[in-house]
Amino acid sequence: MKTLTNKDGNHLMFEAFRDHNTGLFSEEYFLTTLSHEIERAKRYGDYFTLALISIDDFEKIRQGTTSISLPDETLRAMAALIAENTRRVDIAARLEDGVFAMLVIRQDAELAYILTERILLAARKQFQGSLSISIGLASFPRDATTYEVVLSQARVALEQARGDGGNRMFFFKHAPKVAVHGKPVVLVVDDDERNTKLLEALMRPLDYNIIKADGGQAALDIIENTDVDLVLLDVMMPDLDGYEVCKRLKENKLTRLIPVIMVTALDDIAAKIKGIECGADDFLSKPPNKLELIARTKSLINVKRLNDNLASIEEVLFSLANAVEAKDSCTHGHIERVASMAVMLGHKLSLSTAEITALRIGGILHDIGKIGIDQSILNKPGPLNPEEWETMKRHPDIGHRICLPLSKHIGPALDIIRHHHEKIDGSGYPDGIRKPDISQVARIMAVIDIYDALTSERPYRKAMPKDKALAILREEAAEGKLDQDVVGYLIEMIGG
Repeated sequence: MKTLTNKDGNHLMFEAFRDHNTGLFSEEYFLTTLSHEIERAKRYGDYFTLALISIDDFEKIRQGTTSISLPDETLRAMAALIAENTRRVDIAARLEDGVFAMLVIRQDAELAYILTERILLAARKQFQGSLSISIGLASFPRDATTYEVVLSQARVALEQARGDGGNRMFFFKHAPKVAVHGKPVVLVVDDDERNTKLLEALMRPLDYNIIKADGGQAALDIIENTDVDLVLLDVMMPDLDGYEVCKRLKENKLTRLIPVIMVTALDDIAAKIKGIECGADDFLSKPPNKLELIARTKSLINVKRLNDNLASIEEVLFSLANAVEAKDSCTHGHIERVASMAVMLGHKLSLSTAEITALRIGGILHDIGKIGIDQSILNKPGPLNPEEWETMKRHPDIGHRICLPLSKHIGPALDIIRHHHEKIDGSGYPDGIRKPDISQVARIMAVIDIYDALTSERPYRKAMPKDKALAILREEAAEGKLDQDVVGYLIEMIGG
């Protein structure tokens, strides 16, 4: 059981903060902490993920209608499992009958998924099918910006996991945003109504839909529920200033492509540099020149629409990748795990933003070529014969040809799709190339892909323990088949 201590090591955990049955934090303490974490994250531009963990069919366990007849012991066993797989900085609690919560501090959705999945995998291993759990997750500020909404969205994700049969974890998925009559939508943000009316009048010739917000938080709330094409953003506002609003928009994957023009009376270089650091796309001084305002607005909206088209194509590919995974019964969750772990390793290796993006996209799309492989081969409950294996080895080439028309958009991810089964000694496929011709991101994906395959259930074998899987990676690295540095960093990252 983790406790809270101050710098002198004095005990700060009081009995009132604990759930006496499980030893985890109480519901009251957890909800208070969640509220405080929201305010802290807003103040410092930080982020976190909330996970709700539910014992499947706990009501039946409590009523004694299952083979498990000791609900209190079940709760304690689950609480112990959660505590063992929670970092010291995170907060775990029991909320209600059969439902626990975990606050994953300073972790975005991708990394929180990996940390939380440990609990799901540990439960599968420990209970061997006699008991299963479902997990729902929502992240701040990616999914929500208020205490009530992040909790509600985690509950929605939990119900999605339960409704899909349980024994799995889901992230909250947003409903489609509200579109406003098909015209470009411009959000004008200023706490002075005279300024918003002026900007609205100046842009009237464009015949755009103009919506207004009187403060930074109001703007973020509108953008969360409305498809906005451009933001005209005042800098000096009483609640959240323009810099903070811009920073949050650009850090959020769902809103980072929205162009932001900062409109301000400040005309010094330092103010513009700060705006650039926050991700602003352009600047206008008050009062803006009408022709300049119209020209810059039209230009950035055209860029936004182009980016939206590219993003839509990417989403189609991602949906196709998920459809391929659904064909292969033994790889459920593989692409999400591989992409998340590859991004995590990319950060550890201090790769560039472009390379980390390639790892994310490549992790999701690396097996897309399996759409051209017969399902009987994908789901064969045993080793493939030589002819079937040759067919399976075609999937990197098929995937490469599917994604080649988007090479300018997905960049180095294309190398991952084609080369994630190459070995640095030339013994891999489909091209049999050696290390100098295999990009670093493809070498990373090769290692992550093998590790996830070894530690996942297959119809013809059980999942390997982590230590055994890492031993195989070490052996292949020593034989010159896998990148020794990448294997070393992976072992350092996950421990082993």
